[in-house]
Order: sequence, then structure tokens, then C-alpha cells
Amino acid sequence: MMVSNRGSIWRLLEWQKNNALMMAGTGLLAVVLVKVLGLGFLVLPATPLAVVGGAIGIFVSFRTNSAYDRWWEGRKLWGRMINTSRHFASQAAAYLEPKGHGALARRLTLRHAAYVHALRALLRQQDPYTDGEFIGALPPEDLEQVRGRSNLTHALLELQLRDLTRLNDDGVLDDRRLQSFDESLRHLLDIQGGCERIKKTPFPRGYVFIADRLIVYFSWLFPFALVQDLGWFVIPMNLLVCMAFMLISEAGRVLEDPFTLFWNGLPLMAISRMIEVNLREVTGERDGLPEMKRPDIHGILM
Repeated sequence: MMVSNRGSIWRLLEWQKNNALMMAGTGLLAVVLVKVLGLGFLVLPATPLAVVGGAIGIFVSFRTNSAYDRWWEGRKLWGRMINTSRHFASQAAAYLEPKGHGALARRLTLRHAAYVHALRALLRQQDPYTDGEFIGALPPEDLEQVRGRSNLTHALLELQLRDLTRLNDDGVLDDRRLQSFDESLRHLLDIQGGCERIKKTPFPRGYVFIADRLIVYFSWLFPFALVQDLGWFVIPMNLLVCMAFMLISEAGRVLEDPFTLFWNGLPLMAISRMIEVNLREVTGERDGLPEMKRPDIHGILM
């Protein structure tokens, strides 16, 4: 996720250089045909194109707003993940350490850190079994139990619940505290389900296709409505107006999946690393903790 204001119009144009060249080219074509070759019959009335431009602006803005809602929902889900993770670690420490089960409390806590890293990797379509953060937090015996499961993160939560139920059967946890743990695990499943719903439900492709085609067709017609009055200045005007539509549309495209590794994606690595550090501190670790992630030189936090 970009966390700084570093940027320029040149970087935007470079990002959309093919569209920018096309829009500048259509403006140049209008000047050549109308002003240089004198084909005045190609001049179009401005009023219909103004109506179409307004409709395009509404359409692409609606799409971008809808995409931002998905992005913001993803961020809220990971905000809940932070809070629930901290609460789960505090529960494990407070309920189990006073009864002489500090090692098991630590195991539950680190297994949860592995769960967070696994969910982050899966949402970014990475292999958790090659992820050092996930492997480093999960005990080898747990790794063998969950390997090959169709839903790795659910399998990890299942191991948590089995251990907690065993503690309840042994009288270490009373029913009320087991219910409290169970509620935390339910919250985690709700968060996971919300993230999977966003990831596996793409934005309707019809919106993308229609928006892109409308902008392209508009960029071909718009210069012919202004070339008579603006002359050569129709080239930067067409670039400005049509690129504004295109950039709004592209902002929607890149926001619809908040879990990508693109610059707009949520900083899941930074969040999961922070969660792991918080959880390890609850277990009493103070030295050798993972380093918190920082933005890179371009202001991008991954």
C-alpha cells in the first residue's frame, strides 16, 4: 500500500502510457483532418458529447466507489484480525500460565501467528509452505498434520479447538473460558470467510468492459467536437479529459482486490508481522523479535 504522497504526473502517464499515447494521437488526428486537410464535415456538435461525458463520469465513479468499498472492507476485516489475535494471545496467557501450562499457551499463541501468516499468503496466492514466516511459527508436528488439507487456515483453527477442548476435558479450562476461546475462534473464521469472499468474488466483468470501451470511443470522438475552437490545444485537452476518466476507472480496477502485491494492496505482510511481534511479546519474548516492516524508498508498505 502506498503510504506516502510521493508521485508525479509523469509516473501516472508512464503507468498508462499506451492509453495516453492513444488519446494524444486521436487529438492529433482531429487536428490533421480538420485543420490541416480542411475536412470540416468531420466536426461534431459538442452538446451530445458533453452528455455522454457526464454519463461516463458517473459510470466510472460508481465503479470506483464500489471497488473502494471492497478495499475498505478488507482493511476492516484485518483490523478485526489484529484485535482478535491480541485478545486470543491474552486469553491463552491469562487462562493457562497461572495453572502451569505456559508451554501450551505459547504453542497456541505461535500457532495463531502461523495462522495469520498462512491467511496472508493464501490471500496473495502465495504458497504458505515456502513462506519463512509461516514455517518459522508453526511446530513441525503441526505442519505435518495440516499438510495436504484443502483449507489450511481452517485446519489450523481446528487444531486450536482440539487442544482447547482437551484442556476442558482435563479440567484445566472451565466451560466459561472454553466458550470464550470458542468465541474468539468463531470471530477468526468470520474474518477469514469475509476475506475469502472478497478474494473469490471478482467485480462483474461487464462493468470493466463497458467502462473501458466507452472511454476509448469517447476519446476518438471528443477531439472532433473541440478542434474547431481549440486547434492544436485539443491534443492536451483530450489527454486531460479522457485520461481523467481512464485513471478513475483504473483506480477502481486496482482497488477491487485489496489483497494483491500491487502498490494499492493492503500491507498484509506489515500487519501479519506486527501481529506476530505482539503475540510473541505476550509469551514473554523480548529479544530476537522479527523487525517491523517499513515503507520502501517509493513509499510502498507491503
